[in-house]
Amino acid sequence: MLKFIALVLSSAIIQAQAYTIEKIGGDISHPWSVVQISDSEVLVTARAGALLRINLETGLQRGVKPAPRVASFRQGGMLDVAYDATTEMAYICYSKPAPGGAGLAIASGKLVGAELEGLEDIFVSNHSSGSGAHFGCRLVLDGHYLFASLGDRGDRDNSQDLSNHAGSILRFNLQSPERANSRDEWLAEHFSIGHRNPQGMALQPETGLIWTHEHGPRGGDEINLIEQNANYGWPLVSYGKEYVGGDIGLDYSPEGFKDPLWIWDPSIAPSGMTFYTGDMFPEWQGDLLVGALKFTSVYRVEFDPQSNRPVADERLFDGDFGRVRDVEMARDGSVLVLSDAPDGGLYRISR
Repeated sequence: MLKFIALVLSSAIIQAQAYTIEKIGGDISHPWSVVQISDSEVLVTARAGALLRINLETGLQRGVKPAPRVASFRQGGMLDVAYDATTEMAYICYSKPAPGGAGLAIASGKLVGAELEGLEDIFVSNHSSGSGAHFGCRLVLDGHYLFASLGDRGDRDNSQDLSNHAGSILRFNLQSPERANSRDEWLAEHFSIGHRNPQGMALQPETGLIWTHEHGPRGGDEINLIEQNANYGWPLVSYGKEYVGGDIGLDYSPEGFKDPLWIWDPSIAPSGMTFYTGDMFPEWQGDLLVGALKFTSVYRVEFDPQSNRPVADERLFDGDFGRVRDVEMARDGSVLVLSDAPDGGLYRISR
């Protein structure tokens, strides 16, 4: 495993053998998601409820208003953000106050300067809970559809309950109403079910395929290739263990369930992820970069080009950022990283 040895040059910039790490702008308390909106600017969410527009060159941060009112507790709050450059629409996944606690919602609005015009909810889940765990809440746009990941909210039985949205991947046609599946017993938005806490989701540019990872319990973090109408098994199938010991369901996927294509044991507590297709780090071409909360690093998951399957991983930037909440490839081929801490922030890895 390759270990980079960094030489500290200043409080803001670290120069290493093969890369430079630069903090962009000031501290951000518990940032959650970053998406690039132009060559020089990004949007960043902060879990307590802020949406920031940040200049990558100057570090200038501007608050974007209005923003959804969030239920900020434990793992909930302002979570993922996605952006459609063609329509200039921003999409925000967040925990929405609801009777008994919070549900999951997606809001959209047109980004004009530091304002979201016409901000409104386009989806509100039919399941709310007092639990502050397992929101999931990643978004992916593929040019036609919006995909959203929803966690089981800490109640594992939700993931096999076809009457609610929790524990599933949802798909929305942004042009017209359309079922995401061909199964009458599923909700119209269900694309796949049987998920625990999918906090990472990414579009593979070369294939157009949707990939996710999700937190296992004690061990058994997974990478999954998402297929329409598929059941990924949780909690009937799990490669992790109960926190107090003992098996959870089966440790294999029988007929009717989809197996993960990669498993981490012990758990790394994965978060945001992105496929790398840039030229700045050619040795990463086609691979998946995954943030790790538990092991405070970025994992490079190598994909075999023939099988298009994960075959190996490498732990990078060990301890350079603390808990890594999100990873995004920038347009110039550098990599943007969010550090999840009270004094966290936005970092850029470049060469």
